[in-house]
Amino acid sequence: MPKVSVLIPSYNHARFLPAALESVFQQTFTDYEIVAVDDGSTDNSVAILQSCGERVRLFVQQNRGTYPTLNRCVAESRGEYLAILNSDDLWAPTKLEKQVAMLDAHSEVGLVHTGGHFVDAEGNILPGNPLGFEWPRTPTGNIIEALVRCNKIIASSVLIRRECFKRLGGFREDLFGSGDWEMWFRVALEYDIGYIDEPLTMYRVHGSNASFQHRRVYEDDVKVRTETIHACESRLWQRASDPKAMRLALAHSYACLGTEYAFLGDRRNARRAYLRSLQLYPLRFKSLLRLGLTFLPIKPPL
Repeated sequence: MPKVSVLIPSYNHARFLPAALESVFQQTFTDYEIVAVDDGSTDNSVAILQSCGERVRLFVQQNRGTYPTLNRCVAESRGEYLAILNSDDLWAPTKLEKQVAMLDAHSEVGLVHTGGHFVDAEGNILPGNPLGFEWPRTPTGNIIEALVRCNKIIASSVLIRRECFKRLGGFREDLFGSGDWEMWFRVALEYDIGYIDEPLTMYRVHGSNASFQHRRVYEDDVKVRTETIHACESRLWQRASDPKAMRLALAHSYACLGTEYAFLGDRRNARRAYLRSLQLYPLRFKSLLRLGLTFLPIKPPL
């Protein structure tokens, strides 16, 4: 059996897919298989994958969405460790080698992610924060407070133990774009998270990225915060490495939840979330300001 299964959920990225595949073929770590599931592409993605022959184990399905496709990738794979590569992203040649070494050396680490760059359609590094946030970096260890605040892990940078899926289940298939955050959060409740501070992953930014579909992302984030993060607060306090840091993280999360509700037009739940944020941290003036804005006929700022 291969040590690593490279999981490629493929959907209408024929323009970028050859470069993604080549970045796998160029890995210095070679004990891997590639499992690609094409999710009903209407371009020539399937033909590109078929042209790789036995180097790619290809499965084709009708369109089901990101997280059902990822779960199919997991189910069809055989490796001890699983690496996700979205079909428009890229890896540096030593990515898998360095991540495998970390997981082999640290049994307490459930997944390891890497530094990286945002790149454009031509592969050029983009300056600044093209998606509105910096490339997420975390220390290696217990990062649960960081994941309470927001997603800190780029999916294409992840190498994760198969045992995490066996213990915790797969990706939530009802989510549109935040299912990876929800999954990483569940992993971080049980394991430490590793990080390699090197630019080993390239996330491609282009007009069809799911990140640009704002309303669906807000709806997803509300589900993640209410149904996963705040639904297990007692467990969070047990897992917290610093009670003060956890209190501030939860206050931040409730504030984000309030803003997401407000943007979705649910001012009643927005006020409840802002009030809960203020209960946890009364000096959080942004929450107080945004609570006030819910009484005005305008949307609060992000």
